Amino acid sequence: NIKQMMLLIYGQYSRLSKQYGMEIFLKKEHLHYTGSVKERGVLYLLTCLTQEQQRKGVIVATDCNFSMAVAHHAVELKIPVFVIMPSSCSSPRLRTYRDYGAMVISYGGTSHDSQNHARHLAKENGYLYLEEDESAAYLAGLGTVGMEIFEQVPKVDAVIVPAAGQYGLLASTAVAIKHFNSQILVAGIEPEDFPLLLQSIKTDGPIKNMHSNPNKKLYGDFNEHSLGANTFHLAKKLIDKVIPVSEEDSLVAMLRFQEVEHSTVDTVGAMGLAAILAGQLPELRGKRVVVVVSSANMEPDLMRQCVDRALVLDDRVSKFSVQLGEWPGDMAKLLDVLSREDVRLLDVCHRRHSDKSDVFKAKVECVVETRDKTQSAQLRKTLNERYPSICWLDR
Repeated sequence: NIKQMMLLIYGQYSRLSKQYGMEIFLKKEHLHYTGSVKERGVLYLLTCLTQEQQRKGVIVATDCNFSMAVAHHAVELKIPVFVIMPSSCSSPRLRTYRDYGAMVISYGGTSHDSQNHARHLAKENGYLYLEEDESAAYLAGLGTVGMEIFEQVPKVDAVIVPAAGQYGLLASTAVAIKHFNSQILVAGIEPEDFPLLLQSIKTDGPIKNMHSNPNKKLYGDFNEHSLGANTFHLAKKLIDKVIPVSEEDSLVAMLRFQEVEHSTVDTVGAMGLAAILAGQLPELRGKRVVVVVSSANMEPDLMRQCVDRALVLDDRVSKFSVQLGEWPGDMAKLLDVLSREDVRLLDVCHRRHSDKSDVFKAKVECVVETRDKTQSAQLRKTLNERYPSICWLDR
């Protein structure tokens, strides 16, 4: 029908569907102006403020998707907005807030310093200090994701929602989905290194201090407000499945988004797809599945590192070292083998006299890129047969 055709035209139907044996529809929330689904909750939260509070203004003090959404929408609504950031905050990020039109103040050496200063300014001047929480207005705004999914994708069987750092999106989406059809499966995805919801369900209460050290560069800062009492009880009641995904699977999912969907998303935004490619939802084969893509905010340098790592994890970039003799042409023969295998040579390092016991040998390190896992396996087989001393250095 026309609605299904429109879904295909506007790119919600994923090109990855055939590869994973299910109809995958992507709810592309990373396409919001600030690159995050949290704009939904923030916009509704700001419109619910009294006229007096809107006149006085709001203030934020944490560099995150929530703060960026506040900065952007407050300016759009003509609400004075102040952003207090520590000196450690990168210049490009500060420039982003200024470009939105917010008043940015650099204060203190840590986020704790800037937060305390923001609270002080709020008290002295009547500003409303905002931080991400589980207020009814904020959750209601986030819940519109579930309402739209039900309207946009007919006969959906499952909805996969990422959750990291703040579980409001997962809880509010589940409320909306289950209201319309309680038979739709809702799965929450969280980092394997920080399974906060999973552990909280096991202990039957929101865990405040979890002894874990997730990669803050990839997932941001986790704090005690990430799983409040309301969101926990909603999640426990409505979520059918909670799945932890590894950092490695999330990185490979980011790569799939870039190559297949032509979209750049961050680690949290890729977690829903990560659960599928890791084979953790086999019961959804042949089903119609919506994956919420929540965010796409990552520094360019970190994004490049993530892609490089993902290529290695996907068995498409390999590094090896091999001992070659000092005879003329030995290096050329190695390069000829790589050429015949049709692989791309990314880097080569030729070290002579690397070992006192092998005076007449040289150590060569190569980094090569292959098309896929099949070609990578063939390359390893060929080189292992030709060079018994080869040592693979990747991973």
